[in-house]
Amino acid sequence: MATAASNYFRRLSKRLTEDIDELDSEEMATAIKTAGAQRARDCAHGEEITMLGRLRSVEIGSKAGGCAMEAELWDGSAAVTLVWLGRRRIPGIESGTTILVRGRLGERDGKKVLYNPYYELQGDR
Repeated sequence: MATAASNYFRRLSKRLTEDIDELDSEEMATAIKTAGAQRARDCAHGEEITMLGRLRSVEIGSKAGGCAMEAELWDGSAAVTLVWLGRRRIPGIESGTTILVRGRLGERDGKKVLYNPYYELQGDR
């Protein structure tokens, strides 16, 4: 029969040896469920969605003379590209930030994308 101490050390050893991406994915799954959001892998083109995730990258680019800001949102299951047209900078939108986004899911070059999503910065990073 396992004691409380041996269970503690088993869980601790698992946390210390587990892949950081797996740990992040588990934590994100719990936060997504709490927020009532959807997982990126479960969303389909054309759906109105709410997602919670962490920004892995943020880029500012110029496409065909216009400007756009793009960010990759990762929720532990898949990535979605967020695109804000006509924006060069949005305060608070930076790599590592956790945000909740809403919008209609589109597709660009076979990848999931949200154009000009409504967003809420979350308190933790």
